[in-house]
Amino acid sequence: MLRNFRAARGVAKTVGVSQRRNLSIHEYQSVELLNSYGIPTPKAVPAFTASEAEQVAKDFGTNELVIKAQVLAGGRGKGHFDSGFKGGVHMIDSPAQAKEYAGKMLGANLITKQTGAGGRICNAIMIAERLPPQKEYYAAILNDRASGSPVLVTSNQGGMNIEDVAHDTPEAIITTPLDFDNGISNADAVDLAKKLGFKDGAQKNAADVFGKLYKIFREKDATQIEINPLSEMSDGQVLCMDAKFGFDDNADFRQKDIFKLRDTTQEDAQEVEAAEYGLNFIKLDGNIGCLVNGAGLAMATMDVLNLHGGSPANFLDVGGGATADAVKKAFELLLSSSNVKSIFVNIFGGIMRCDVIAEGIIKATKELHLTVPLVVRLQGTKEAEAKKMISESGLAIFPFDGLDEAAAKAVEMAKGQ
Repeated sequence: MLRNFRAARGVAKTVGVSQRRNLSIHEYQSVELLNSYGIPTPKAVPAFTASEAEQVAKDFGTNELVIKAQVLAGGRGKGHFDSGFKGGVHMIDSPAQAKEYAGKMLGANLITKQTGAGGRICNAIMIAERLPPQKEYYAAILNDRASGSPVLVTSNQGGMNIEDVAHDTPEAIITTPLDFDNGISNADAVDLAKKLGFKDGAQKNAADVFGKLYKIFREKDATQIEINPLSEMSDGQVLCMDAKFGFDDNADFRQKDIFKLRDTTQEDAQEVEAAEYGLNFIKLDGNIGCLVNGAGLAMATMDVLNLHGGSPANFLDVGGGATADAVKKAFELLLSSSNVKSIFVNIFGGIMRCDVIAEGIIKATKELHLTVPLVVRLQGTKEAEAKKMISESGLAIFPFDGLDEAAAKAVEMAKGQ
């Protein structure tokens, strides 16, 4: 089960290749969602300007506060801004300090171990009460592929990287399978709280949090909820001190309130643009642009390129309903990188017709004045028509029937540039 937990959590943290399933929301939005379900947290208020941060701090009525940069990435506390300012999480002791720190954070890019070298823009900060916990725990709800059901993963070693806990002290992690319809019973939740070491006065409060977290998970089509730390206070309160949510993008049609919270400034601009055309595009570090239909074929294409000594510059799945204009947009995305030295189009036409792809290829080649070598493999529906269109276009396109031969040619052309 521990292995399954690691796998499930790894999937929740990465971008799925067939469909992005991990809409994330900012911490202040997570706090609002938790509170709407009656789950207690420290008081927290967002601010979007330095002056607003100062006023928010004044309104708290206490100077024992924390200011947090609102950026969708882990490791904020140990990160640094491109302006040189260190740390995305700081304790503050006055409204003036809140204004000063907010001024250094807002509008700057926070760089952490998860953001890449460019970092992510900080457009908001959150100011929260500074409440020292008596004991810190960890709680997360994930989908477990092995059991085909959600699980509640908990530990009495909260406030630290859970992967480190799993590696160093796996016995400290408790994985509890959950009934899909009902979640966890109150009796089982209280027993879990006892096992974790919550004191008598806090056990019912912890159990209440466990139950309500699953209610959010199911009702909001979440793919993960992670609370770290889940804190036991000296008076028996159990507070969610930090929360990370992921939501299933396939549920956007029925979770409109959640998906209104999406912050595209935290996403790659090209990936956002690609999604508008129904394209699933993820940048990689290689020099061979890939345009493929279907996630499985796209993964196989990248594997074959690597097998022949090449390196994919991207993952790009045009799906089953792409138009010629969408194919042209795909080429624009590929060519936006100066690293791309050849392009490999690999299409197996089922729902996606090869002649539509061919039309888009010809359109892109002509209108974008393509100079990068283009290798094309088209198999399936309307294959003959597509090959005829490409042949009669008179364009410098290298057509192939075999995957290995086509991939080898794409690698050869990339190395020759």
